[in-house]
Amino acid sequence: MMVELAKQLKRFRAVFSGAVLSLALASCSTINLDSWTQGKPQESDPIAESLPPAQRKEHERLVSTYGGVYRAPALQALIEQTITRLEAASEKPELKYRVTILNSPAINAFALPGGSLYVTRGLISLANDTSELASVLSHEMAHVVARHAAIREDQIRAAVLNSRAISETLSDPQLGALALAQSRLTIARFSQGQELEADAVGVGIASRAGYDPYGAWRFLTSMNRFAQLRAATLGGNQPKDMEFLSSHPGTPARITIAVANAKQFVNPRATERDREAFLRALDGVTYGDDPKEGFVRGRLFLHPNLGFAFTAPEGFALENTPQAVLGATQNGREALRLDAVRVEQSQTLPDYISKGWVEGIDPATIETFQINGFEAATAVARGEQWAFRLYAIRFGSDVYRIAFAARELSPPLEAAFRAAASSFRRVTAEEAQAIKPLKIRLYRVVAGDTPERLASRSAFSDRNLERFLVLNGLQRGARLTPGDVVKIVTE
Repeated sequence: MMVELAKQLKRFRAVFSGAVLSLALASCSTINLDSWTQGKPQESDPIAESLPPAQRKEHERLVSTYGGVYRAPALQALIEQTITRLEAASEKPELKYRVTILNSPAINAFALPGGSLYVTRGLISLANDTSELASVLSHEMAHVVARHAAIREDQIRAAVLNSRAISETLSDPQLGALALAQSRLTIARFSQGQELEADAVGVGIASRAGYDPYGAWRFLTSMNRFAQLRAATLGGNQPKDMEFLSSHPGTPARITIAVANAKQFVNPRATERDREAFLRALDGVTYGDDPKEGFVRGRLFLHPNLGFAFTAPEGFALENTPQAVLGATQNGREALRLDAVRVEQSQTLPDYISKGWVEGIDPATIETFQINGFEAATAVARGEQWAFRLYAIRFGSDVYRIAFAARELSPPLEAAFRAAASSFRRVTAEEAQAIKPLKIRLYRVVAGDTPERLASRSAFSDRNLERFLVLNGLQRGARLTPGDVVKIVTE
């Protein structure tokens, strides 16, 4: 139902509906929002310095896209120890790997052809023992061993050249574009095959290194539950066609295959999970948004570095991404996007808002006003299935854009959207200094503890029990054993 919404917002470059409704395991938007991440301290990066120029450029792009390098010495040491064991058990033990922890709450991991591996702190936080972490690392190593990244680059390069040749030879750009689109579908299918191959090879590597081969099954199960929880929170499920086109096959299918893979590699020596050592290394790691990049607390989004705050309407769940803040109601019938662009001071906001930010602008609805002392403009745009209430707010050298989408702009919705836009405000220095990131803390279970009791101590803004269970790999109705260690998220 979000197709028309995506069409109307196509000038945003990032896919509005896909970001709201799906777990983006490998999403890298091209929208330019330098202001969203300005003020980042530049730290030395030994891995970047060790890479040849071409690989260094790709490394820096990934690091920049995913919030920078996350510094966690104990966790980094555990990862490097795990990698050393996996290297020795791989099909090519002479290949050496470098692992970068990315400062992002996203659930993601990558591999570059030269042996550079990347894993987000969000993904690591979802794991519950070293064997689960090893399943992720060995999966990415398998991509390098099988030269998947290099093969994919060759496939894409050939597809682009083929489309150009068709366009030039037949003087028909549309046929060239069609050929490129068909090639990309083939590459998408090919990528799914690569992922399944990497799953199988990775389980073998982890098993030979002594890790429990069922670690992949447990982690993929947690990842699937996390995706379902996120979809429920943000108002929709991933469309089947998006699952088909994803570079990663659907998680439920991978879970079934992971069990079959594990059965092939079970041996008496492949049982190590090393749960407590893993959790000790995870203690104190940032969970969720890094306040330096802006963070969500319930309906409030606050960016201390950029100095502004915004509160979404009642019923909206928010998600902060490197490109924008996205939001949706649980039924998926209303959505929002907040981002920023550079607009010359000489250009008025009515002129900017009328010149193609979103198609279908009704010029008669453009008006200007003030929001907490800031110059602002608003307008309505309409499509076949969606209507949009747009706001542009000039804040310093940037213009912040808020797009609210609904099936119909009823008077109550209009009032709610106006009130939310009017919540855009400057953050005080005291307020910015008081903001602390959420952290993962360990707790040793005592007699009488229940998941419900421990979940109530977590600092989640909603669905505390569900989030506690997913984070700890527990099922609803699970009983806690005194002496066990669990993760709790606190301020």
